[in-house]
Amino acid sequence: MAYWLFKSEPDVFGWDHLVAKGDAGEEWNGVRNYQARNNMRAMAIGDKGFFYHSRQGLEIVGILEVCATSHPDSTADDPKWDCVDVKAVTPFPCPVTLDQIKATAELADMVLVKNSRLSVQPVTEAEWQLICTMGGI
Repeated sequence: MAYWLFKSEPDVFGWDHLVAKGDAGEEWNGVRNYQARNNMRAMAIGDKGFFYHSRQGLEIVGILEVCATSHPDSTADDPKWDCVDVKAVTPFPCPVTLDQIKATAELADMVLVKNSRLSVQPVTEAEWQLICTMGGI
């Protein structure tokens, strides 16, 4: 299993929106960055991800799961853009803020810290375990 981080603006599509989709999940569509798209192409069903509220909140608020592998993005006119489907798994009892992540030496090399603009990014197993602990999971 691999680990990922998915960024979304909470007023556009937030954690509560994904929870409302239930087990059917939702396309993680609208991504127009090659590196983020390639990350989604590398995902497998069952991979886990952090749901990160960007712009407002700047915090990891829950865990999601990939429930459909890479397929054409229904919002794209160009077939080069893919997406995966994801579903909510569990909220974080205590959201983990970007400031907390940046203040944690063990997370200094995390993609979220090094390349904060990338909307879909890998997370190492060590980073995953530490952030889950920080979030109360």
